[in-house]
Amino acid sequence: MRDVILKNEPVELHKILKFEGMVPSGGVAKMAIDAGDVYVNGEVETRKRKKIVAGDVIEFNGESIRMVLSPQ
Repeated sequence: MRDVILKNEPVELHKILKFEGMVPSGGVAKMAIDAGDVYVNGEVETRKRKKIVAGDVIEFNGESIRMVLSPQ
């Protein structure tokens, strides 16, 4: 599992998948979420605009990332 630093929160789920390189585009991210292939905190998440905050763990395609808030 790797940590991802958030400068501000919340961030929409599909944007995190795209910006972290877990998918090649936002469209692919949305399709993966619709298909039920993305887990947030151990549960299937089908909301593309799910608000992700520090402490959340996202799992997709065998990769796990944990959201960490940047120290200000």
